[in-house]
Amino acid sequence: MSCVLCVVFSRFLQERLESCAKSKEFKGLVFNLCFFHAVILGRKKFGSLGWSKVYSFNDGDLNISGNVLRNFLDKSSAVPYDDIRYIFGEIMYGGHITDAFDRRTTQTYLETLIVPEALLGMSLASNFKSPDPTKFDHAAYSKYIEEKTPAETPQMFGLHPNAEIRCLSAQAESLFASIQSVLGSAGGPQKGWRKEDILKATVSQLLAKMPHPFDLPSIKTRIRDFHPFVVVCLQEVERMNTLLSEVHASLEELEKGISGQLNMTEAMEQFSNALFAQRVPETWTKVSYLSNKTLAPWVADLLERVKQLESWTAELQLLPSLWIAGLFNPMSFLTAIMQVRARSDNLPLDDMCLRWSVSSIQNAKEVAAPPDAGVYIHGLLLEGAAWEDGKGTEGNIVEARPKELFCPLPVINVTAIPAKEFTWENMYECPVYITAQRGPSFICTANLRMDMDDKPERWILAGVAMLMAEE
Repeated sequence: MSCVLCVVFSRFLQERLESCAKSKEFKGLVFNLCFFHAVILGRKKFGSLGWSKVYSFNDGDLNISGNVLRNFLDKSSAVPYDDIRYIFGEIMYGGHITDAFDRRTTQTYLETLIVPEALLGMSLASNFKSPDPTKFDHAAYSKYIEEKTPAETPQMFGLHPNAEIRCLSAQAESLFASIQSVLGSAGGPQKGWRKEDILKATVSQLLAKMPHPFDLPSIKTRIRDFHPFVVVCLQEVERMNTLLSEVHASLEELEKGISGQLNMTEAMEQFSNALFAQRVPETWTKVSYLSNKTLAPWVADLLERVKQLESWTAELQLLPSLWIAGLFNPMSFLTAIMQVRARSDNLPLDDMCLRWSVSSIQNAKEVAAPPDAGVYIHGLLLEGAAWEDGKGTEGNIVEARPKELFCPLPVINVTAIPAKEFTWENMYECPVYITAQRGPSFICTANLRMDMDDKPERWILAGVAMLMAEE
């Protein structure tokens, strides 16, 4: 952090620091602006926990922001903090940001740093304060940065120490994936085994495991009412049938190609290379659900999804608790919850919202029947924080436990209520994603209860989110 902050602050030489009529305010806010710039750059190393997408923050953003800051101060009798934060967060830096929750993170930093306390020696990190602008020139600032900036830790960015583990684990996984890709596609089969033998065994094992598509016409004959949850069930079955049909067809085709009954095409070669490298073939991912799993865990996950659909289609009744991560389109199920309530109360769907209540039920198998209101769902993980069960109450979000990167959440009761009845008081607005890559896998926003004395800014900077899969 010290090196980055030195480079960043070098953009503001003494002449530029003195170019503003309000020199004190300019120097104090410029220092915090430079710290902000260094922080959002450093946050990139933590991957999706830092930013859900990759953004090209650059020196141009810093220089232009510095010019905007000077112009505001020169033309205003009082420092317009709100305007400055808005310009920085929504235009200068916000112009790069396409994700609403990343923009929220940026705004939270700015609301902490671009404040009157910047001129009074506010704390920026552990044992690191913003200097008194009346006593510092450029040389003094540079020396202060070199000597006083603490060692870079996740806490400097508002993240939990576990973020460092997550960062190193991601680097290791990327390295191993690259090695596996090279070995898998270029050679290195087991001694005494040819690539064709390994592929033949893999295809045979997959075909033996893989269930056949559902008998959709038969299922439809048992439907008495196209209830919203029944419609979702049918949609899931249709998409599962498409996937299972593609899996069977491609495996049977490759089996014939290996045995010599068909000529091996380029597409079949690519398919076989993916299987040999233990990757999910692209032809499957095109019709599949979002997942970053390798082949073996992907197949195991698929079988669990089929098992849940078999239970759901057996009686076409809502399951006691639904494994929401096992759906192709989780949002359609959540929308169905609102549709059911809107129809029963004769209310517009647009006037409804979802209320998430974390129960004390740790194991979904303990759920005997659906709740009186809403639905039970399970299978969600909390990243960046942990959940503490309440004593007779709902419980609340707490700091993550050391070395526990993902905290399994208890069964959650999701209910639909009129939006006007909902309040965010003592609630953290938590994004929900399908995968740990976040970004395009965003589903919706949930509410998680906080302690009475807690603040949402803490969890925003910690990158707290719900995930449906940890890979």
